[in-house]
Amino acid sequence: MDIKAKVDELVKKITSDEELLAKFKSDPTGVVKDLVGVEIPSDQLKTLTDGISAKVNLDSITGGLGKLFGKK
Repeated sequence: MDIKAKVDELVKKITSDEELLAKFKSDPTGVVKDLVGVEIPSDQLKTLTDGISAKVNLDSITGGLGKLFGKK
């Protein structure tokens, strides 16, 4: 499995759906398991979840900074 590509794919899905994003924030591992749809080793699941969390948090931070400085 190409972890980076999967992280990018799942970040797009999660950040484009407010309800899914809220679920991810409360249960990231559960959401990733559901979205992947197949059983994957726990180390890959953790890698995916950590990568997605980092990108989702980074998007939130950069979006907030943009609003702070008047950008949309």
